[in-house]
Parts: sequence; structure tokens; C-alpha cells
Amino acid sequence: MLIHTVEFESALTFEEVTKVAKDRKPDYEAVPGLIQKYYVKTDKPNRYQGVMIWDTPAALQAFRETNLASTVGPSYAVVGAPQVNVSEVMFPLR
Repeated sequence: MLIHTVEFESALTFEEVTKVAKDRKPDYEAVPGLIQKYYVKTDKPNRYQGVMIWDTPAALQAFRETNLASTVGPSYAVVGAPQVNVSEVMFPLR
């Protein structure tokens, strides 16, 4: 299992970011191997995170090659380069 985070700054308002996230939610629900996705507003101005839990590295890699992944930047009017991290889960609490 992997935890994949993408943190970015957006030129959109909070309301606009929320609308984009809700509009794209069904697309993420259909992604094979995506166990969960959290939509996060950080404590920094105009900064957000997508926190995704993947069942396998192959599922994450397959997602990275999709149109959905390639449209994150334009959809959220991302400013600059996002910070991307991938970590392997040692074990879950529950």
C-alpha cells in the first residue's frame, strides 16, 4: 500500500477549488487501485493537498499515465510546481 501526496498552490478561490474537487470526485471513484482520496486545505494560504491511498505501485503508475492525472494542474490553476511525495505504508493502525 502507498500514500501519495500532491501539495500545490492554486490561483482559484477556496469555493472554486472545492467545486473542481467535487466535479472530479466521480472520476477518482472510478480509478482502479485507488483505495481512498482525501481533499485537504493546508494552513498555508491558497495551498491544498490531494492525499491518495493506493493498493499497489502499479495502480499508482497506471494512474499517472491517465488524462485525469495530467489535468490536475490546469483544473486547479496550479501556481508553480506541485510537491509530490510517495511513501510505502509499513502497516495500518486498523
